[in-house]
Amino acid sequence: MLSFFGRETFSKATAPLGRALVSTGLTPDAVTVIGTVASIAAAVTLFPSGHLFWGTMVIWLFVMFDMLDGAMARARGGGTKYGAVLDATCDRVADGAIFAGLAWWAVYHENSRPLFFATLVVLITSQVISYAKARAEASGLSADGGLIERPDRLIIVLVGAGLTGIGGYWGIEWLTWAVHVAMWVLAVLSIITVFQRVLAVRNSPGARDVIPPAPPQNPADATELPS
Repeated sequence: MLSFFGRETFSKATAPLGRALVSTGLTPDAVTVIGTVASIAAAVTLFPSGHLFWGTMVIWLFVMFDMLDGAMARARGGGTKYGAVLDATCDRVADGAIFAGLAWWAVYHENSRPLFFATLVVLITSQVISYAKARAEASGLSADGGLIERPDRLIIVLVGAGLTGIGGYWGIEWLTWAVHVAMWVLAVLSIITVFQRVLAVRNSPGARDVIPPAPPQNPADATELPS
């Protein structure tokens, strides 16, 4: 959603909700944890048991709820560094639970090795995409851009899972393949995004400067021979 409509538009839409939640006494960190725990619970219970549609609805609801933490932070005059780290960490855990739940369903309900493989690729690359950006920024470099970011991944996987759930419920055979298509599209685009981010880091100013070795803590270590 953020990728399609822009962060500024989303921020304006969520600002009133953020102010309303702040007035209740909730903190942005509490909203982050609540949204993450609920998303994980739905992903590891509803998806593995074959309830793809309802799992999609519950996860979507709490993903939207979780995204309100930023609006709350702005309503309070700004967030904290701890809140930013907590939010990023919870996002990674929630994403892992969503794709792990689908992987379980692919194996024990669909008995589909191709779908299982595609889901594992997405699970791994989704973590790498986020880590590459965080590690680059920690080194003073840039890893922005790429075809797929977290909002895009969530939209594609949840639309695919939801349509498959509807197809299974109403007996629409061709619609049950939606999640298969979604996961393979995500797998390909996620692999491309990994390479895009690594290339962005490589092209960042100072990325290929030689890092001088750290001086030894003890002067004696400089002359000590390995045993």
